[in-house]
Amino acid sequence: MRTSFQIKTINKNNRSSGRLNKGWKYLLLLFASMISISTIMAQQPVELQLKDALRYALEANQNARKARLNIENGQYQIDEVKSRALPQVNGSGGITYNPILQLSAIPGELFGTPGTTTLVAFGQKWNANAALSVSQTLFDNSVFTGIKAAKTTAEFYRLNAQLTEEQILEQVATNYYRVLVQRQQVGVVDSTIKNTERLQSVLQGLFDNGLAKKIDVDRVAVSVSNLRSRRQQLLNGVLLLENQLKFLIGMPIQNPISIPGIELASITPQAVPQGDTIDVAGRTELAVLRTQESLLQYQKQATKGEYYPTLGFSGSYSYQGLSNRFPVFKGQKNGANWFDVSSLGLNLRVPIFNGGATKARLKQADVSIRKLQEDISSTRLSLNLAYENARTQINNSIITLSSQKENVELARNVYSNTQNNYNNGLATLTDLLEAENSLTEAQNNYSSALLDYRVSEIQLIKAQGTLRNLLN
Repeated sequence: MRTSFQIKTINKNNRSSGRLNKGWKYLLLLFASMISISTIMAQQPVELQLKDALRYALEANQNARKARLNIENGQYQIDEVKSRALPQVNGSGGITYNPILQLSAIPGELFGTPGTTTLVAFGQKWNANAALSVSQTLFDNSVFTGIKAAKTTAEFYRLNAQLTEEQILEQVATNYYRVLVQRQQVGVVDSTIKNTERLQSVLQGLFDNGLAKKIDVDRVAVSVSNLRSRRQQLLNGVLLLENQLKFLIGMPIQNPISIPGIELASITPQAVPQGDTIDVAGRTELAVLRTQESLLQYQKQATKGEYYPTLGFSGSYSYQGLSNRFPVFKGQKNGANWFDVSSLGLNLRVPIFNGGATKARLKQADVSIRKLQEDISSTRLSLNLAYENARTQINNSIITLSSQKENVELARNVYSNTQNNYNNGLATLTDLLEAENSLTEAQNNYSSALLDYRVSEIQLIKAQGTLRNLLN
C-alpha cells in the first residue's frame, strides 16, 4: 500500500509538473509573440509627406531648438542688464577671535611717567558684527544704453532663429526631392533591366537554336550585370539621402521612413519672365545684419558714455559687539558691548583723462560699423544674384522638360512604327525590344526632369523669401 501510494504521488507530481511546464511554455510563447509584434511594429516605416518632414524639422532639428534657446536666453540677458539699474542690497556678518591683541606704544607722559613708553593693548578678544549695505545707480549712461542694447539683442536672436528655420526648410525640401529624383533613376534602371533581360532571353533562345552568336549573348549578359550593379549603387544613394534627410529633420537614423511618390501630373512648370526682379529689403538675412548694425551703434554709444560722469548712492548699517568672553551675545552685563554704526553717501565719478583710450575705442567701433555696412551691401548683391540664378535655372529646367517631352513623343512614334514593322515581319524582336526600352527611358527621363524642376523651384522660393509657404 505504501509503495502504491508513493507511485500515485509521483505520478500526480509528474502530471502537475507537466501542466506547469505547459503553462511556462504558453507564457514564453506569448512573450515571444509580443516581442515579435512589437518588433514588427517598431520596424514599420513612417510615411513622410513634404509638409510632415518640414514641420518635424522645425520641432526636432537641433539647430532650430538651439535658436529657440537663444531667444529664451536673450530675455535673461535683458533681465541681467536691467538689474544694474536696480538697488543692490548685500548683507554680511562675521565673528573674530583675537587670542593675542596687538599692542600700541603710548608716550609715558599720558600716564605721568615722562620719558617712558607704555605698551597698551587696544580692543577685545571677541569681535562680532552684522552689516547691511545698499547701493543705487542714479546716473550711468552705460547702464541705460545697455538696456536698449539687450532688447536689440533679443530681437537679433529672434531674427536669427527665423533665418535658421528658413535654412532648415530649404535644406529639408531640397533633400526630400533629391530622394525622389534618385528613386526615379532607380525606376529607369529597373525598366532597362527588365527590357534587357527580355532581350537576353530571346538571344539565348536563338543561340540555343544556332541562330545567334555567343558574343552577342555574352555582351547582353555583361550589360545586365552592369545594370544590376548600377541599380545597387542607386539604391545605396537613396539610403544615404534618406539618412541625410532624417539627420536634417532631427529624426533618429535607425527609424525607417517611407517617402510617397509625387503625382507628376500635379507639377505645372511656370517660367519666370526675363527682367523680373524682387525687393530683397525684407529678407531675413538683411534684417539680421541690420540688427547687428544697431548693436554696434549701441556699443559705440556705450563707449562714448565713458566721457560722462556717473553718480550713485550708497548706504550701510552695521551692528557690532566686543567682548573678552565668548559668547559675545549675552549683553553688557556679561561683558559684551554692542553698538551700531550707519553711513549714507553720494558717489560721483568724473572722468578727466585716460590717455585717449576712449577715443581709440570709438574709432574701432566706427570701423566695425562701416565693415558691417559693407557686409549688408554684399549680402544684398548676393541675394539678387541668387534670385537671378534661380530664375535662370527654372527657365533652363523648363527648356529641358520641353526637350524631354519631345523625346517621349519621338520614342513613342519609333516604338509604334517598329511594332508595325515587327507585325509585318520587317523588324526583329530585338529591334522591338530596343524601341520599347528607348520609350521607357524617355518617359522616365521626363519624369526625372519634372522632379529636377521641383528642386530648382525650391531655390527660387528661397530666393523669393517665401519658404514658409511650403508649410501650407
